[in-house]
Amino acid sequence: MSDNMQMQQQLNIELSEEVAQGTYSNLAVITHSSSEFVIDFVRIMPGIPKANVKSRIILTPEHAKRLLLALQDNLKKYENVHGAIKISGGGDPMIPPMNFGGPTAQA
Repeated sequence: MSDNMQMQQQLNIELSEEVAQGTYSNLAVITHSSSEFVIDFVRIMPGIPKANVKSRIILTPEHAKRLLLALQDNLKKYENVHGAIKISGGGDPMIPPMNFGGPTAQA
């Protein structure tokens, strides 16, 4: 590969301090149209019936597929080191448990 092609393929990715802090999410809602996938990242809290979207990512179908493949690859690598990830709740694995697996708070 020529030096010129290598320079064209390099990509510098910058991460601002604010973005590096991250945003916690324990629910992702995915919708799509013929031209895009929308992933809304939500933080739900026990006992609070309302939750706000914390971040929204909009992807082309091709990039959504690349994200799926990258997540599958990383989950496989994670489980090879740490063991299988168990999904609790017993119901539909696509729906997060609303009790968060802990005791219910009482006043």
